[in-house]
Amino acid sequence: MNVNPILSVEGLGKRFSSGGGFFSRATQVHAVVDVTFNVGPQTSLGLVGESGCGKSTLARCLLRLIEPDEGRVLFENEDIAGLLRPALRRMRQRMQMVFQDPYASLNPRRTVFQTLAEPLRVHGLAKGDGIETRVGAALAEVGLPVDSAKRFPHEFSGGQRQRICIARALVVEPRLIIADEPVSALDVSVQAQVLKLLEGLRERHGLSLLFVSHDLGVVRHVCDRVAVMYLGRIIEEAPVPEIFDQPLHPYTQMLRAASPVPDPQARFALPRVMGEIPSAMNPPSGCAFHPRCPQAMARCSEERPRLVDVGAGRCVACHLHSAASAEPFV
Repeated sequence: MNVNPILSVEGLGKRFSSGGGFFSRATQVHAVVDVTFNVGPQTSLGLVGESGCGKSTLARCLLRLIEPDEGRVLFENEDIAGLLRPALRRMRQRMQMVFQDPYASLNPRRTVFQTLAEPLRVHGLAKGDGIETRVGAALAEVGLPVDSAKRFPHEFSGGQRQRICIARALVVEPRLIIADEPVSALDVSVQAQVLKLLEGLRERHGLSLLFVSHDLGVVRHVCDRVAVMYLGRIIEEAPVPEIFDQPLHPYTQMLRAASPVPDPQARFALPRVMGEIPSAMNPPSGCAFHPRCPQAMARCSEERPRLVDVGAGRCVACHLHSAASAEPFV
C-alpha cells in the first residue's frame, strides 16, 4: 500500500550571488540544484555530505527561512511556496527545526521558560497555567528537571542546551522535525545521549525526521533511509543497510570508509580520493565528483549522470550504474 509522504521535495534549487562590483558581474553560486526526495510519515531520512555541499541551505529552504529559486516543497500535500504569512506560521507549528549551534539559537536574555512559552503563545496553543504544564512536560520529555525553566542558557552545558532546543521544537507538537547537524558541536558521549533522545521521541510521538549530518556513522543510528549530497545535488539515496553494506557511488564509499569504526581490531583500507573539493562557484563539467573519483571515465567529465532508480528502493547518479534499463528517479 502506497502512503503519501509527509514531505515531498521536487526539483528544488537555490542560487546565491557572490562578488561583483562596478567593473565586474556577480558570480552565481548554485548551492542547491534539482533536489528531489520524500520523507514518509513516522520515518526518518538522513541527508549526508561534506561541509559546504548545500545541506543546511536545503534544510532552511524547506521551512522558507531561505526562499528557494526553483522547485516545490509539499508538506502534507500543501505547497508552502504559496503560503502567506499567517498560513506559513501555522505550517511551522507542524514543521519545526533544531539548529546546529544550541547556544547561538537560544536568546541569552531569556529564561528557558520564556523560550519554550513563546511558541505556545504565538500559535495560541495554551494560556495561563496551561503554558507552565506544557513547558514542564516538554522539559521532562528531554530529560531536564522542571526547575531548569527558571535558568538562562549560559547556565547549561552544550548537551543540555541542545535538549532545550529539542524541547522548544517539541512543545508545539510538530509532525516533522528538521535537525540540522544537531550533535556536531557536542562531545562524543553527549552525542550518543542526544541521538538516543531523538530516536525515542520519534517513536513515542510518531514524528517524521529529516536529519542533516556530515557523518554517516551518526545517521546510521537514527535514520531509515539516507540521501547523499555532493556539491548541491543528491547523488545516491537508499535504505540505511544498503548504504553501509553496498554503497554504489564512489563518493558514498568514501564517506562510509571515513566514518569511525568502534572496533580497535578492525583493519580496512581507505579508498584513494584525489584532489580538493571543487568550488560551487566554478563546478567541474559532467559529474562534479569526477576530478576526485578513482573510477572516473572519459564520459564522466563530459556528461552529468542522472539520478536513476536501480531497484530495491535505491537510486544513484553515476555512470558506473547508468544501465540502459534504469529509470529516471522521480
